Order: sequence, then structure tokens, then C-alpha cells
Amino acid sequence: MTRILGIDPGSQRTGVGIIDVDATGRARHVHHQALVLLGEGGFAQRLRRLLDGLGALIDEYRPDEAAIEQVFVGRSPESALKLGQARGAAISAVVLRDLPVSEYAAREVKLAVVGTGGAEKAQVQHMVAAMLGLSGRLQADAADALAVALTHAHVRATARRLGVAAREAWSRK
Repeated sequence: MTRILGIDPGSQRTGVGIIDVDATGRARHVHHQALVLLGEGGFAQRLRRLLDGLGALIDEYRPDEAAIEQVFVGRSPESALKLGQARGAAISAVVLRDLPVSEYAAREVKLAVVGTGGAEKAQVQHMVAAMLGLSGRLQADAADALAVALTHAHVRATARRLGVAAREAWSRK
């Protein structure tokens, strides 16, 4: 059994999803939540809350690997920079605990979970819930984090079947 931590980084809220995956690639839900980073202090304090919050979850749930969504550059350069900094803090929390990290673009995650890279958030939420047997509506950030973890699980299983490295299995080159 491999435990995978999925992270959907954000500067206000970071989604966290943890799944267990068996040798056949079958996934089981372990935990999900959104780390709310807003509160007292400025942006540096948000990054600290992210680093500490992820660190505590890693210490509690002991994942074997982590997967994180890559930065999506939207319209605002300032937002993209803050997102990049939050992503850096999340990666730091993971590597400080000696976990391997894989990175996936949002389109790759949507493709792996829904079947199309242009899927809407509601479609991702629905498919994640269906794949993990969860009832009720999932919070968007947590659903995205679980989707990242599921994507990594699929890539790992495909790589194992092909006898290649995980990134090579996912590469379209």
C-alpha cells in the first residue's frame, strides 16, 4: 500500500487530499481538507500557516509520496506570484520531510480524472467523489487535491505496467 498526499496550492486556501493505493492501482480515501490560510498577519504569515499546516498533516498521516498541481498563470501576475510562493512553501513542507514530489498541470489532472483537459470544477468534484466512493459535495480545493493524488496514482500504475519511470509514462513526446 502506498499513501499519496495530493496538494492544490493556494495563497488563501490550500487543498489537501490523502489516498492509499494498492498494488493494482485501486485507491481508497484517507483524508481531505482545505487549509485556510487567511487570518492575522500578512502574506508571510499565510506562508507560515501553510508550511506548518502541511507539516502537521504529513507528520500525522505519514504519506509515502506527494503530488502537487503546477502553477496556472491567469490574468493577474501578482496572483500568479503569490500562488508560486504558496506552491514553494508547500513543496518545502514536503521535501523537508524527505518525500518525493511529482508535479502535474491542471489540464493533466482534469484529463486523468474526468477524461478531458478542459473539464469544469464541478465535473472534477463529481468524478473524485465517484472514484473514491464519497457522498455529498466536496469542497473545491480539497477535491482538486484528491484529484492530484488520483492522477499520481494513475501515472504510477501506468508506469509500473509499462516498466518505465512515472514521468515517462505520462509524457506525450
